[in-house]
Amino acid sequence: MSARRGRGGGARGGGRAAAIRGPHSALTDFLAANNISAQEIRDSYLQRVQQAEREAAEAAANGEGPSNDAEEDLQAESSAMAAERSKKKRKRDQDEAIAKIKKGKAAKKASKKKKGSDDDDDFDVMDVYKKAPPMPGQLKHCELCDKRFTVTPYSKAGPDGGLLCTPCGKEMAKEAKAQEKSKKPVVRKGRRKLESARLDGMTTRGPKTLQQLCIEMLAKHSEDIDELGEMPENIMNRISEIFSKKRAMTSTTMKLFLQPDMHKVAIHEAAYLETEDYDQIFAVCPNIKSLSLRNCCQFKDSNVDYMIEKAKHLTEIQLLGANLVSNDKWIEMFIARGQDLRTLKVEWLDAAFDDQVVEALSTFCPNLERLKIERCKRIGNDSIDAIARMEHLKHLTLRFYSEIPHEKLLNLINNVGAELRTLCLEHFLDASSDPTDDVLETIHNTCHKLQKFRFTENNECSDAGYVSLFSNWANPPLHYIDVNSTRDMDNTNPDGPDDEPIGLASAGFRELMSHSGSRLEFLDISSCRHISHQTFTEIFDGSKQYPYLSEINLSFCPVVDTEIIAGIFRSCPQLKKVVTFGCFQVEDVVVPRGIVLIGAPKAQDQIEQFGEVVLDFQKNIESEMRQMNMGRVVPVMG
Repeated sequence: MSARRGRGGGARGGGRAAAIRGPHSALTDFLAANNISAQEIRDSYLQRVQQAEREAAEAAANGEGPSNDAEEDLQAESSAMAAERSKKKRKRDQDEAIAKIKKGKAAKKASKKKKGSDDDDDFDVMDVYKKAPPMPGQLKHCELCDKRFTVTPYSKAGPDGGLLCTPCGKEMAKEAKAQEKSKKPVVRKGRRKLESARLDGMTTRGPKTLQQLCIEMLAKHSEDIDELGEMPENIMNRISEIFSKKRAMTSTTMKLFLQPDMHKVAIHEAAYLETEDYDQIFAVCPNIKSLSLRNCCQFKDSNVDYMIEKAKHLTEIQLLGANLVSNDKWIEMFIARGQDLRTLKVEWLDAAFDDQVVEALSTFCPNLERLKIERCKRIGNDSIDAIARMEHLKHLTLRFYSEIPHEKLLNLINNVGAELRTLCLEHFLDASSDPTDDVLETIHNTCHKLQKFRFTENNECSDAGYVSLFSNWANPPLHYIDVNSTRDMDNTNPDGPDDEPIGLASAGFRELMSHSGSRLEFLDISSCRHISHQTFTEIFDGSKQYPYLSEINLSFCPVVDTEIIAGIFRSCPQLKKVVTFGCFQVEDVVVPRGIVLIGAPKAQDQIEQFGEVVLDFQKNIESEMRQMNMGRVVPVMG
């Protein structure tokens, strides 16, 4: 035979075969997967060809024609080998599938046995040879105490397979129940509800009052209530608050809070009310004097027209989110009811209520005493000038989006500050770039009747300005102070300037507590990061007393630690709530009874004395019975 060349290009003859490199074909992979050797096939084929050539030569020498029997035999042999290999592979695949099924059934059976299933798959042949349990009525000896007893259908099985008498069975059941209970993880129920109540200011401890339980039951079954009947105004308002929080204030439940003789209607969550529902308020309550609607997104111009027509005695209006009322309708309302209007509070208005509306407010509402305008995007500098002409203002709260020139703000305080009881200026940023304390100086010289002061999110006034404000201030001690986030807003320099700190710092805080600490009830100094640890310990040292302080917010004051919190507990006998978000040095604080500490994740739970809780429960029950006029009070405790 002549030599042949392989794929690699090397000569293929009687010598050693060249190695095959490169990617394998599909045929090569198939042969390797079925244990078929290409060399064996090649050798067998060559042998058959050589045998056929010899036979053909012998036949030619003998004068016979060529024969194809050898070739047919070779083809038959090759087909038989391929069929045998295919049969073996099919058998192997079937065996693997059967093994997989058996394995799955075994796992399923084990799982059912673990769960105590009584299916037919759990049947055990050995159960047939077990001795049947004694029938009821037979006499047996107890496995534990060896006492003779009569077997009943309720007799318990012992640990070794015997039966137990009734006393031993009960004891064994108690032990099993105790072990099962000890294995269950302890889950604190109502954690989210408790934290929600704390953030809402509901910090009462111990048993709930009868009034609180009744209000919660009303809110739970709000859809089944036909009417609330005659209730005091404060209770009605509390029920409205809970209905609003639970999103239960709908067109149906709103009717429960409307009575013909009501003078005040407050709906704290009106998002689910339709336009027609607001008309019912003025139709059912024609003598209404105070209206408070929050999130009244469907309050429209038509409702304002109906209010002008029906509500002849309206003096207080609070609308939050009434974005569907146009500017012309606001002006029309001020013209129609401006003479009687004493209070106006608007917030979260985007589409209307611009400078022209505020100008109409100052013109047609000369007797306005309380004004609150917050987060209204359409108002600007001209509104400040209009508010400055309101001579009878006693309570003023402003929060603008735009920057207000320094001179306009000073003119506003000079004109209306002398009669103010409340002054709240939030997020007022001066258009100029130079920090100044003129605003605090003007407040010091003009405002001498303030009880509530809020000056927040300011990055201009320095600590020296706060010292000047509270030093020798002719104003009586304040009851409410909120100066949170008064600091330098430069994130690249969080500590502020080196020479003079921006915002309330140590010296200003000392003057603040020296001036108003004797009457202060609420204090918010969160994010006032320049107050030192020494200043806190000096002010809240336990010997200095602040008898009226009930709530304080120290969030994000990094120096506040356990020592400072403990000093606050000792210096504030009427304290109810302390907020310490971001104060990571507050650890392992023992919170006295009656005080709630919010924002300290490492603090212990509140500690209550059982005797005092019992007495408080008795006092609450007796107080509720007196209010309900139930006659002679019988003590509930001995």
